[in-house]
Amino acid sequence: MSGWPAVAAVTLGIFTVMTAELVPVGLLTPAAADLSVSEGTAALMVTVPGLVAALAAPLVTVRAAGADRRALLVAFLLLASAANLVSALAGHLAVVLSARVLLGIAIGGFWALAGGLAPRLVPADAVRRATAVIFGGVSAASVLGVPAATLLTERVGWRWAFAATGVLALFAAVALRALLPRLPGTGAGGGGGARTRQGPGARSGPAALVALPRRNRRVRAGLLFTLALVTGHFLAYSFVRPLLTDHSGIPDSLLGALLLGYGVAGVAGNFLAGSRAARSPGRTLAVIAAALGTVLLAVHLFGDSALAGAGLLLLWGLAYGGVSVALQSWFMAAAPDDVETATGLNVSVFCLAIALGALLGGLLADAYSLSTVLLAGAALILAAFPVAALSGRNDQS
Repeated sequence: MSGWPAVAAVTLGIFTVMTAELVPVGLLTPAAADLSVSEGTAALMVTVPGLVAALAAPLVTVRAAGADRRALLVAFLLLASAANLVSALAGHLAVVLSARVLLGIAIGGFWALAGGLAPRLVPADAVRRATAVIFGGVSAASVLGVPAATLLTERVGWRWAFAATGVLALFAAVALRALLPRLPGTGAGGGGGARTRQGPGARSGPAALVALPRRNRRVRAGLLFTLALVTGHFLAYSFVRPLLTDHSGIPDSLLGALLLGYGVAGVAGNFLAGSRAARSPGRTLAVIAAALGTVLLAVHLFGDSALAGAGLLLLWGLAYGGVSVALQSWFMAAAPDDVETATGLNVSVFCLAIALGALLGGLLADAYSLSTVLLAGAALILAAFPVAALSGRNDQS
């Protein structure tokens, strides 16, 4: 079976692995207290899988060139399931972090291979729409998965949030095995996951990881943009729970509902950006960077009341929701002959940025204050704006 049911299965899978990566954001405070560590130290639960995924994504892309994509994707989901179930049972942070290393391998491998599958699943005229749907799973992880984990933590405890994510990964593996057709690789390291043309400048194997950004200016610009914007976002978002409670004075009992509202706004942002990004990815990302950076500054300046904090959180979700699909449109346009290599590099930098954001945010939060993470995040995001704006001048209108 292929077509839209297969697209739905891939979307569920990518939603699952990215939710697994970000689950600690919604349970940071209670997990830190239970494990007897600071919130900054507990943020390592986000940092560790991000760093591992950053290494795994490009390596999987070039080492698994000839392997069946379906088998690999199912294996990565099973690994994610096991990692989350171990985290749910762990009694010490070191055990949780060890399990999160395995999760990082699953995240990097799954996202790198799944990101370029749309051309193999749907007709050519539906590829852009299918890509928006698949990458809606990435957006939905941070805008729906985290709120769901927060609600579950409030109701039955943080360990059950990990356990539920493990069960979801197992279900996603079964769905993917049933709905996705066999997708053998082509044997070329750079394009094994999609029916792409290997142009005269393309290379295969590990050399492709270095050669593509070196010869392609738009790929380099996209990687730089990803690093700055995603690091800035996760500097602040990794601490969204204490920001809402301590900075805005929002009661714990309202966090789940507010983060769910953030999620709905983010899904809307994904589809609003998706249609525009297919035509003008650079301009779309420039608008996203300007909006997101402005929102974080506004949270710092005006978010010290419950009403203002809640309203700005919804704008935050709307602005960030379109990031993943717009970035994928950027890299598909920048490297149409080598989509899987470009996607693998973007996934690597994206995951690295998540890890750096959580790490730097933890250091700043422990050493200074929560307001500092908002200012640092906004500065990095706004620094990404000119990269997209300059490249956007070459977009098709």
